[in-house]
Amino acid sequence: MCRHLAYLGPPRDLATLLLAPPHSLLRQSYAPVDMRGGGTINADGFGAGWYPDGAITPIRYRRAVPLWTDATFAALATEVRSGAVLAAVRSATVGMPIVDTACAPFGTGRWLFSHNGRIAGWPDSVAALARRLPVTDLLTLDAPTDSALLWALVRSRLAAGESLGCAIGTVTAQVLGCAPGSRLNLLVTDGVALAATTVHHALAVRVGNGAVLICSEPIDQGSGWEPVPDRQLLTATSSAVDVVPIPAIPADMAHADPTFTEEP
Repeated sequence: MCRHLAYLGPPRDLATLLLAPPHSLLRQSYAPVDMRGGGTINADGFGAGWYPDGAITPIRYRRAVPLWTDATFAALATEVRSGAVLAAVRSATVGMPIVDTACAPFGTGRWLFSHNGRIAGWPDSVAALARRLPVTDLLTLDAPTDSALLWALVRSRLAAGESLGCAIGTVTAQVLGCAPGSRLNLLVTDGVALAATTVHHALAVRVGNGAVLICSEPIDQGSGWEPVPDRQLLTATSSAVDVVPIPAIPADMAHADPTFTEEP
């Protein structure tokens, strides 16, 4: 059911963040310990997005191969440094395509996005939500997957001016209203701040030394890791973290009101 990670803080090379730690995202691709509800390894692709020094728009690298097989990325990761990184390894839901464009991070403009989990009852359960999007958004999804649709829903709200936390908190609540039982750990960043939700999947956060690191599973045995409780919305900068309950949306609004928004 995928694993993901986001970092904000002093520039670090990608290898130090993603490959070198004892329980790095690399290790989580073949030996995760807290998958919860599906899958045993994350071998259906991976991706990383990072913001070059001073850049507003991130660079993405996505491949539909296991992370441990990509020697090009391993070499690249030792040379690339960034103060804002979002990365993921993928365990594809049965029936969904295994292609580069189905791998997180998804992105548009300054934003990067990842989804760890699945939408229950896909695709029928969220057809009403999908119909609210412009047809061109649906025709240009990166892939015919639940994660790509979630990104389209979040991106629509971000483009309308909503904050990172408001956008993913509202979309998470709406999808739960339409598709109870979904697993919805969402993660989004603009390179300056980040936001994440936890619904039926694990997430841990560590803050200190001017940096914040959030991961599906802690990447080392060091101190400072705090588990994020279920059904919470986390927002963070490199020096501060706030965690609040995901906003509740009445069942009828999840289906009927495309403009519903509740600031966390």
